[in-house]
Amino acid sequence: MIETVFTKVDYDLGSLIKYIDLGEISLPDIQRPFVWKNTKVRDLFDSMYRGYPVGYLLFWQNGRIGTSRAIGTEHKQKPPRLVIVDGQQRLTSLYAVVKNVAVLRENFEAEQIRIAFNPLEERFEVNDAAIRRDKTFIPSISLLWSDETDLFEVVENYLDGLRSVREVTAEEDRAVKKAISKLQGLLSFPFTALELAPDVDEEAVSDVFVRINSKGTSLKQADFILTLMSVFWDKGRAALEDFCREARQPSRGRASAFNHFIEPSPDQLLRVCVGLAFRRAQLRYVYSILRGKDLETEKFSEERREQQFESLRNAQQWVLNLQYWHDFMNCIHQAGFRSSKMISSENNLLFSYLLYLIGRTEYRVPEFELRRAIARWFFMSAVTGRFTGSPESAMESDLAQLRDIHTVEEFLGTLRHTCDISLTSDFWTVTLPNDLATSSPRSPSLFAYHAALVLLDARVLFSKNRVADLLDPAIHASRSRVERHHLFPKGFLARQGITATREINQIANYALVEWGDNVSISDQAPADYLPDLKRRFSPAELSCLYKWHALPADWEQLRYWEFLERRRELMAEVIAEGYAVLADDAT
Repeated sequence: MIETVFTKVDYDLGSLIKYIDLGEISLPDIQRPFVWKNTKVRDLFDSMYRGYPVGYLLFWQNGRIGTSRAIGTEHKQKPPRLVIVDGQQRLTSLYAVVKNVAVLRENFEAEQIRIAFNPLEERFEVNDAAIRRDKTFIPSISLLWSDETDLFEVVENYLDGLRSVREVTAEEDRAVKKAISKLQGLLSFPFTALELAPDVDEEAVSDVFVRINSKGTSLKQADFILTLMSVFWDKGRAALEDFCREARQPSRGRASAFNHFIEPSPDQLLRVCVGLAFRRAQLRYVYSILRGKDLETEKFSEERREQQFESLRNAQQWVLNLQYWHDFMNCIHQAGFRSSKMISSENNLLFSYLLYLIGRTEYRVPEFELRRAIARWFFMSAVTGRFTGSPESAMESDLAQLRDIHTVEEFLGTLRHTCDISLTSDFWTVTLPNDLATSSPRSPSLFAYHAALVLLDARVLFSKNRVADLLDPAIHASRSRVERHHLFPKGFLARQGITATREINQIANYALVEWGDNVSISDQAPADYLPDLKRRFSPAELSCLYKWHALPADWEQLRYWEFLERRRELMAEVIAEGYAVLADDAT
């Protein structure tokens, strides 16, 4: 006989709602962004009303919960027995409409989902202004399941409203009563749930999810941990959500997480928390740890689970500390970066934040030394694309370097050593010029070049204004004050037979100029537009501009391909010079 890892359990909608209210079924999506469109919610109720199947639910039985109180569930009557793996959006939709509670959208704004129903046509619609004026609709079906609702009163109020605009026949009267009664009866709609055994590990659960889910979207380890937080520490997850919401909009008169570099998601900050609490970058073991599992004995313990959550709780208070958060952003600013437009890898930024927190909370590195060290580290990891391939493996390796470190000097020395062995002479002269041979507008090497211009206090090409000032993200206009300009314009290259976008948009064919100059240059040949621009500056000023912007002497006379190759080499030299500013500060 085949042994299965699941059991099949039948529910009706009313029972599911009751178990969610009691807390036996954890529903984290009520507290996290809801991604379904309201039309999809409408279609779900329409399918149920017509008696169509609406899919399986997949639950995961919680481990040993015994009789002890679950962390963070003081407001629940019972500890959670089941964790939802598949069907979260469906259950969230059903719960939100039946209980008339708001959901959080992806912009972290609360929204009430209002589904209207036309009993005469037995038709569902999303509530809007036209629906609210239409007497043939019940504006919100949530009314039918309120504890304060009298079904007969709902029917009579609906019919009275309909009669105020037209005559209602006896046949229509009966149809309305039948349809509304049928709709209210959806609480008895049957659902089938597959409940996975508590000893099934998270990788097997993910595999089951992929095999039964038509979209085949793999669950992320962070999803499991966030779900556990909802079950055992809902305040912790709520704190992550609040922090991420505040990071998206500037605040007035109070401190907030808003910044110009990243709008973090809860799972991203969770990675930082886990790294700080457990020195783990790979999340595959963390889920088991937080379930109270001993990785050696394979046994679960509620006491161990609470101890691990205590470690996570302590780490999270540092991660969400606004002073630390903004002090870290000063490190990125010191590295020459000015906004999210210059960040090619959020993994890099977040891991740098983790290193900053380790240095500040564990090794107590003085702030001015820590800021310089993290600025240098961030520049190094940005220009090398250190965390773009296999970020978890790279982070795990970097964290391993710190396991036997005990002093401030050892911590700073380890970061400095990693930077030195990553940025060798071959990197500057061979690897980096090759990396610059791309047309990608979000190349790490391009952003490192712009950061280097900031560090070198460079002026915009053919301008008296500083690059740092014109890249200020706090100033907005209809057009950016500084733009990337083709040194060899598109129209000119087209006349030379060069029309491929990848060839025209090479990084080395771009320079930062003020938008007015960009317009005036248009499609002129470099030899034609350059003399007028050069007349604005003295020979000494032009020499600085040419050096900062990696322009070879008489570059306007070079063949295009020769120009690109030479400029890449000079751009690499500028990036190296910019990094040297940080390296000198950090020694």
